[in-house]
Amino acid sequence: MTDHRKPIAVIGAGSWGTALAIQFARTARPTLLWGHETDHIEKLKRERVNGAFLPGAKFPDALQVEPSLSRALGAATDVLIAVPSHAFREVLKRVKPLLLPGARLCWATKGFEMDTGKLPHEVATDVLGDEIPKAMLSGPTFASEVGRGLPTAMTVASEDEAFAHDIAATISTEQFRAYTTTDVIGVEVGAAVKNVMAIGAGICDGLGFGANTRVALITRGLYEMTRLGLALGARADTFMGLAGMGDLVLTCTDDQSRNRRMGLALAAGKGIEAAQREIGQVVEGVHAARAVWEVAQRLEVDMPITEEIYRVLYENRDPKNAVAILMGRELRREY
Repeated sequence: MTDHRKPIAVIGAGSWGTALAIQFARTARPTLLWGHETDHIEKLKRERVNGAFLPGAKFPDALQVEPSLSRALGAATDVLIAVPSHAFREVLKRVKPLLLPGARLCWATKGFEMDTGKLPHEVATDVLGDEIPKAMLSGPTFASEVGRGLPTAMTVASEDEAFAHDIAATISTEQFRAYTTTDVIGVEVGAAVKNVMAIGAGICDGLGFGANTRVALITRGLYEMTRLGLALGARADTFMGLAGMGDLVLTCTDDQSRNRRMGLALAAGKGIEAAQREIGQVVEGVHAARAVWEVAQRLEVDMPITEEIYRVLYENRDPKNAVAILMGRELRREY
């Protein structure tokens, strides 16, 4: 059982890392927040708010900004990593020699690793081995709403049920509820695929295709997500929960989603780089589209929506043509 008097270290001071650090600190658990950009961290320490990524969300007293990674990890046995998927392995390598004996690791990183097609738990095992307890935090959560303390639910996934329960208990308050599951693969697949589908939803809405199209994409996207998850060893019921359908609906339907905004920009004729600059933060779905498509190809899993989004992003397919190809597919049974 977690001793709530012991600090938790949050590695990654973007919008999501900061929001989760704030939420942990709301429970009065000492929380140490570290980020790799020195100027950014010094500003957070001075102003007690992340004005760049989470304006208005003041830091609770229990949250301290720690400029030194070694000091942050030297004070905490529980560590949460909240960095983009392309940086996950390198951050793990940097963290590894600094972890205390008995350390436990969780992450809010979403997406397959580009070079290997591995899920985050596989990357963590590659770097840290099998002994350290590991958990994934995911679900339908926008950082800004967590930062504002609005009612929220999420999922903590771990094969170590005691660890999952500890993290859920540590982060939960009257306005924040965490559920647990042992299906790490299902939660990670949901977290990766929903970002791809959100780009597709943004494209459809940006082209003016309406609510019918959006709902069709979400529903068939959920089916693609489930098919891929089952091929990788996940459980089907996970995709009907917070980390599957919940996160998919959230990301596809609200403009707080960077991935949805990327789709809207593509539909307006903007390039990926211009849209990325306009959004101002990493759009995980751009990398995820390629990684998910490659994994689906390797496993021979049919994911037509994913394939068309991939071709829009990486082969310059016109978004209208992509929709026409999907609508012109051979008729078949729904299931």
